[in-house]
Amino acid sequence: MVTADHRAGGAARAAREDVWYVAYGSNLYRERFACYLAGGRPAGSARTYAGCRDAAPARAERPVTLPGGIYFAHESPAWGGGIAFYDPALPGRAAARAYLLTRQQFCDVMAQEMHREVGADHDLSDAIDLGRQTLGPGRYETVVKVGERDGRPMLTFTSPHGAGPARLNAPTAPYLTMLGNGLREAHGWTAERAAAYLEARPGAREKWSAPQIRALLD
Repeated sequence: MVTADHRAGGAARAAREDVWYVAYGSNLYRERFACYLAGGRPAGSARTYAGCRDAAPARAERPVTLPGGIYFAHESPAWGGGIAFYDPALPGRAAARAYLLTRQQFCDVMAQEMHREVGADHDLSDAIDLGRQTLGPGRYETVVKVGERDGRPMLTFTSPHGAGPARLNAPTAPYLTMLGNGLREAHGWTAERAAAYLEARPGAREKWSAPQIRALLD
């Protein structure tokens, strides 16, 4: 017989299970991502983050690349200008950084991206088993499984649609600077390589040149 205590214990164990959160935007930069875990306001942002129920740092982190690419779209209330989204159908590879978190931490990070209150432990079975799960219609409410590492699922979140129908919008200088610093920190790239990568993304290439972005990173 399955008791309520047994179900509660199973839910608690599931919340502690580790998953890789794969960041491809401003959370590439460790110092910025720390605000999602412990709370705070990152440099250049207009938003203060609540942090996770468990504020412990990531258990591990790895530089990774994903099939597809990123694009900039919509309007960020925190940064102004466009923000990064992942589209696995775009050509090339997307540079990212994987953080090993508990599933509860991942849910709290996702809640903050969705501008919701932290505290909901989502059932991520569809994302883990089927590769994709939609939790709502919002910008970052679609969870995508991008692989596995060390026996743990690698999850990210993005828009429910790809770059094609998106309203592309150029990112601001502070946002690009955060992404560029994250790429250099996570992957060891030079300023030139990070600038060339960002300049080529849909939404950025309509406004920014590689020399302009490199000047931000210098």
